Amino acid sequence: MTRVYLALGSNVGDRAKNLREALPLISDAGVRILRRSSVYETEPLGYLDQEWFLNSVVQGETELSAVELLRRLRAIEEQMGSKKAFANGPRLIDLDILLYGDETISQNELQVPHPRMLQRRFVLVPLAEIAPQLQHPDWSGTAQEMLAQTTDRSEVRKVAA
Repeated sequence: MTRVYLALGSNVGDRAKNLREALPLISDAGVRILRRSSVYETEPLGYLDQEWFLNSVVQGETELSAVELLRRLRAIEEQMGSKKAFANGPRLIDLDILLYGDETISQNELQVPHPRMLQRRFVLVPLAEIAPQLQHPDWSGTAQEMLAQTTDRSEVRKVAA
């Protein structure tokens, strides 16, 4: 089994419901969810003319390969009706692989660790909540230390969801 960390985000429709509905689909797709962070409301980055997101991170384990996991996550997005019209745009559900064990993967369709995760508070805050001492071989510190070092100052606030 490989330990994985996945990011979930939504800013279309009932955002909290979208996150809740994705969890059993992720389990059904072959990921045993071990921990999940609180839900955070976060301001959009890049394209600002959209609703704020709800984001969370889950820790799980899987026997799937990284590429197969990615394919199954994309299938969940499609099944839930999510459309990615453009980068950083609105999403009914967005599912990303942040980490896949200690692996570093660089393929056209998949980069692990997620290439921008260390510059995004909406990823680092929930990740540091559930795994503050987590360290990937490509990082200079733990998740908690990487959060303290990020230059992203976007707003991330815990919400009841």
